[in-house]
Amino acid sequence: MGVELTALHWIYVLFILLIIGFMVMKRDTTFICIVGIFLLAITATGSLSGSISSIFTSFIYAITELLPTILVISIIVAMSKILTKTGINDVMISPFSKLIRSPGLAYWIIGILMMVISFFFWPSPAVALIGAVLLPVAIRVGLPPLAVAMAMNLFGHGIALSGDFIIQAAPKLTADAAGIPVHEVMIASVPLVIVMGAVTTVAAFYFIKKDMKNGKLTMTTGISSTSSSILPKQDSYLLSKTQQRMFALLIPLLFALDVVAMSLLKLQGGDATALVGGTSILILILITLVSYKNKGLEKTTSYLIEGFQFGFKVFGPVIPIAAFFYLGDSGFTTIVGDHLPKASHGLVNDLGVALASTVPLTKEIGAITLTAVGVITGLDGSGFSGISLAGSIAGLFAHAIGAGISTLTALGQIAAIWVGGGTLIPWALIPAAAICNIDPFELARRNLVPVIIGLVATTIVAMFLI
Repeated sequence: MGVELTALHWIYVLFILLIIGFMVMKRDTTFICIVGIFLLAITATGSLSGSISSIFTSFIYAITELLPTILVISIIVAMSKILTKTGINDVMISPFSKLIRSPGLAYWIIGILMMVISFFFWPSPAVALIGAVLLPVAIRVGLPPLAVAMAMNLFGHGIALSGDFIIQAAPKLTADAAGIPVHEVMIASVPLVIVMGAVTTVAAFYFIKKDMKNGKLTMTTGISSTSSSILPKQDSYLLSKTQQRMFALLIPLLFALDVVAMSLLKLQGGDATALVGGTSILILILITLVSYKNKGLEKTTSYLIEGFQFGFKVFGPVIPIAAFFYLGDSGFTTIVGDHLPKASHGLVNDLGVALASTVPLTKEIGAITLTAVGVITGLDGSGFSGISLAGSIAGLFAHAIGAGISTLTALGQIAAIWVGGGTLIPWALIPAAAICNIDPFELARRNLVPVIIGLVATTIVAMFLI
């Protein structure tokens, strides 16, 4: 038996539709989410002061839930800056440059290396880590800069970020919104990430080879006269060649040990994130102290500040949106109080049950809808600001269908991040475009067809997995 829908349920639905509408119009949704939180609170409690307080409380709740993710990303970015500054990243990547002997090898080696590094460092820092070394190598063997940007973009901001298996920021957001454990989303996302990644990158490679052959893609295609490299200047004198090589071996070894520990100790979610974050802090401190010696203490703080600035800049727009969607599940009682109907299992679950009794949903409709929701929520160019909505709607549809919550959640996550995380929205493409001195709009246009083909294939596969 389902609970009778109340004004709270309809306000929640209304604001979900408003958020989607504003995202389609490429308008910011922070204001809408704050108004939604206020209206839900005042409808439930009838208290003006309590409702105003609920806005602040909801932000605290969202920050508390997201804080481990924000911290680990900030720390990893701080670590990546010192690696680039000292030239350690050059030494780490240089062996791969010897393998690149043709445009095809350049595309796949740069892409796969970008993907692997992005799993640990996230794509934007990874672009800085490998761009300076491998871009000149790729150009030398005949792969145009635009194709290099596509490889880094599709493998990093596409495959690695949409799966996010190591840092687990994306599955944390979607799992919380859907009300399921993080590991369930991660397991369900594996086949979908593989399909999406394989289909998209192969399609992109096909179009690159075709356009290079017919002359539509050359060394000057997409070159921007206004873009500038975002790579920090290196201070080669900070470390000797021997020290650079030592750290270049030590860092991958430490992260490999982290992966082994995760497997043996069955660490997932917050525990896995804490291990990666702690390792990154130790690496940052060690390299900074060795590099700057007496000034190492102050420089460590300086790099951490830069990392935190990046982390909160990325997640600043996410916090109010996540705060609203947490109200759809267990967060409502914590933020507003015990004001839901007694038979309620949360606003989203109640809507799912009601939908199941009135609309004959199928797994096919559910899969198509979640892909569409992911695409729409990605239109703001963040990728992360809308995946809470995808998780929330996945929970709603899964309750209506009776199965497939983890698959639908993973599908919405993948669609949102592939579109908004940095493969189709021009202002999200700036890191890869800047490194390669490419116009981000031209890069987005080149990515469009391969990504659409990948989304269609992934949605079809998801229908069979639900």
